[in-house]
Amino acid sequence: MTHKKVPGMCPLCGGTKKPGKTTFTADLGFGVVVIREVPATVCSLCGADWIEDAIAAKIEAIVNDARQKHNLVEVTSLSA
Repeated sequence: MTHKKVPGMCPLCGGTKKPGKTTFTADLGFGVVVIREVPATVCSLCGADWIEDAIAAKIEAIVNDARQKHNLVEVTSLSA
């Protein structure tokens, strides 16, 4: 089953993409970083999510900071 690329339509299942929040998890090998409340576009049908570049840059900074701290587990929320 293929879906046409329509703005606001999920390319995976054809559901509706809407603004929402997601949780991002990164496995660092020695530990895990969990970032909650990440602004994203989320499919209302399958739950797939898309994160904008500016938000991804913030996530990357958080993950890099956690990598330097070398914590086993770090859980935080993203304030956009």
